Amino acid sequence: MDKQIRYGRITSTLVANLAAIAGEKNVLTGDERQNYSRDEAPGSDQAVPDLVVKPGNSREVAEIMKLANEARVPIVVRGAGTGLAGGAVAFYGGIILSMERMNRILEIDRHNFVATVEPAVTLEELYRAVEEYGLYYPLYPGEKSAALGGNVATNAGGMRAVKYGVTRHFVLGLEVVLPTGEIIETGGKFVKCSTGYDLTQLIIGSEGTLAVITKVLLRLTTRPGKTEILFIPFNSLHEAIGAVPDILVRGIVPVGIEFMEKDAIQMVEEFTGKEIPLHSHEAFLLIIVEGADDDEIQRMSSDIGEVCLNRGAVDVYIPGSERAKRNLMEAREKFYPAAVHLGILDIADVVVPRSRIADFMVEARKIGEEYGIALVACGHAGDGNVHLCMMDDGTELHRKQAPELLTQLFKVGVAMGGTVSGEHGVGSIKKKYLDIALNESEISLMKRIKRAFDPNNIMNPGKVLDIDSSKS
Repeated sequence: MDKQIRYGRITSTLVANLAAIAGEKNVLTGDERQNYSRDEAPGSDQAVPDLVVKPGNSREVAEIMKLANEARVPIVVRGAGTGLAGGAVAFYGGIILSMERMNRILEIDRHNFVATVEPAVTLEELYRAVEEYGLYYPLYPGEKSAALGGNVATNAGGMRAVKYGVTRHFVLGLEVVLPTGEIIETGGKFVKCSTGYDLTQLIIGSEGTLAVITKVLLRLTTRPGKTEILFIPFNSLHEAIGAVPDILVRGIVPVGIEFMEKDAIQMVEEFTGKEIPLHSHEAFLLIIVEGADDDEIQRMSSDIGEVCLNRGAVDVYIPGSERAKRNLMEAREKFYPAAVHLGILDIADVVVPRSRIADFMVEARKIGEEYGIALVACGHAGDGNVHLCMMDDGTELHRKQAPELLTQLFKVGVAMGGTVSGEHGVGSIKKKYLDIALNESEISLMKRIKRAFDPNNIMNPGKVLDIDSSKS
């Protein structure tokens, strides 16, 4: 944890001042604080904050930040609490700054293809709102209830990254509040900028350690005419992964290319009670394509099918109805809930060059076997992001060994040209593995950036980096 930290106490005067800013009903001091004590990370520690404060606008956030900074009270910003890295938990006590009241869609600009939203707007709310204007926000990290501020804070990715990229590719600008209470605006409704340092991109993915996001400008696009899903079984993961570069080399750009293995399919079937087509094979690609019309969809599907069959695919299954499409998408979406239902020790989201996914999985399974811990995987074959669930058999020894196993997995991933986290973030849980992926100079630079924004280290302390505040 962070060293030499001496934080201020929550006093009755501070509570009264916060209530004067946000309203008494928006400052929680009782048992309801328990609801803000954890996120959705498996097995993560809980920590009840001293206070929960719910600001209603950026001005209130600025006044709260100024008070907290002067009193040296920690601030942990929280959106919907759907994170998987312990990033929104107040391990040092202090204040959870819950953004739940800041949930307005401020503008949908049809002419500039921009949505301006507050941080607690959920993905599902944004999807519905832009659809009414004939527009489209294409990213889908996998949890529609996730808050967009949290998506920005972790640079969320998801299943549509092959064609559309990740969150940072759709953020045009931000309004943020610094620890001092200063409000700054970065970027804007434009796509080019060569004017100074890109503060927008610096804050994206910073996991609440630099500033509080109070407004987001998101780039929109037009809605595709048609969408199709291909579900393609193979006899091995190597064959399945080998087809991915061949698809892309042909000039075909699917929305997403997902992979699942047989044990993951079986786990999801058990959880949902629904049988998945062709489920007896060893590995699968689930490929999402978009096109202007049925003819374009047919051409793309035919080309993908040809590539995959040449690479050893057993069959190419195209669902015949919207319900069948939904069932296939649900099979992928329910992977993590199914794993949690069975019991997991932890989840890794290692990212490697996409051509190395199968090699990584071979080495990962060897390591899992050495520890006697079962690993179940699926992930984003199109961008190399592997989600590995370490299954919990109830053995205390395995629970103690889980961090060692994770260390070995991360080392293998980095050795293959990858890194520790592709989209879940570092938070508190993956922080101790950061030096596997980053060298001393890189970490030192990040710490200097953190100190420049937050010299008192009040912003989400104990996350991403350990800061020695004696050097502040």
